[in-house]
Amino acid sequence: MLKIDMENGLVEVDGPDGSTTLAIGSPEAFKLISKAWLRSGWDAKYVYSFSWMGRPIIQLPEDMMRIQEVIYAQRPDVVIETGIAHGGSLIFYASLFKAMNHGRVIGVDIEIRPHNRQAIEAHEMFDRISMIEGSSVDAGVVAAVGKQIAAGERAMVILDSNHTRAHVLAELRAYAGFVAVGSYLVACDGIMQEVVGAQRTSPEWISDNPQSAVANFLAERDDFVLEEPAFPFNEGAISERVTYWPNAFLRRIK
Repeated sequence: MLKIDMENGLVEVDGPDGSTTLAIGSPEAFKLISKAWLRSGWDAKYVYSFSWMGRPIIQLPEDMMRIQEVIYAQRPDVVIETGIAHGGSLIFYASLFKAMNHGRVIGVDIEIRPHNRQAIEAHEMFDRISMIEGSSVDAGVVAAVGKQIAAGERAMVILDSNHTRAHVLAELRAYAGFVAVGSYLVACDGIMQEVVGAQRTSPEWISDNPQSAVANFLAERDDFVLEEPAFPFNEGAISERVTYWPNAFLRRIK
């Protein structure tokens, strides 16, 4: 049980050994409140209410702010994103590259619906975007992505398509080779593991999720490590992301 006393700035949480009272601004209280907020937002479909430059972007805004910090620091030549949907995140990444005057994005989706394709191709950011239709784990599709990356170019990969353990693991294996040393392979939506029992979830998500795929992938090889990108600016007390992407950032180390 979590009780929030706004008037006095306190949070009371019940545990197996009794209740604990925390200052509402403490990192511990912030983490508990954030966990409740994430669950509430999941049930309310909060992420289904945003757009970027006119295209729906079904992402938690904090995740997009954090990924832009990484992209700006890394300055990759190309971002590869699996999962296109309405195209909002493609537009987001392309707009970052436009602002930096550097980089482009390759989007992959098993089905690019005609109205979404038309809207993306008509967008003012489209000159920084290319799209490939097909399963992200199909060998031909992976090869087609590879053909768009020139020798010496630095790539970052963001996996946001089918979020089952098996599919994400197959994507991790297929796209790891494109990631530049020092750059990131990002497996989105590990929150599935955290919200089992909520609306629009399945009991199988406790193990059938991107976090499980990441753990399996890391057990297979030694060229990637699970590593949270550092906050480039932080004058506050919070050092952990509020995120739909827990345990998502895999940095290539060799």
